[in-house]
Amino acid sequence: QVQLSESGGGLVQPGGSLTLSCTTSDRTFSRQTMAWFRRRPGKEREFVAAINWDFGGTYYTDSVKGRFIISRDVAKDTMNLQMNNLQPEDTATYYCAIKTLMGVIGTGYDYWGQGTQVNVSS
Repeated sequence: QVQLSESGGGLVQPGGSLTLSCTTSDRTFSRQTMAWFRRRPGKEREFVAAINWDFGGTYYTDSVKGRFIISRDVAKDTMNLQMNNLQPEDTATYYCAIKTLMGVIGTGYDYWGQGTQVNVSS
């Protein structure tokens, strides 16, 4: 088992930026991919971005391409999500997750954090 912990959420005005971070309880835990998901008010949880842990390849949902940047620091066992030009529709609880097997990038995640709230409002 591994525990995930998100941080960095908060309140930001439209057009502003936030950076979310995710750390794990076990830096030696083997993982294929780490990702960010979000649950917007009244919506199902949705995929936001993912990064291949070994090779650093990145994937984004269309609505955040060009605004969000996912990255990881293997030495620090940390994954980040830099969110720029935030809009009210980005308001959500953001979750980090680990996928231990290969497969479709937006599904099959085995471990989840508790989430961090992001509110975009003027």
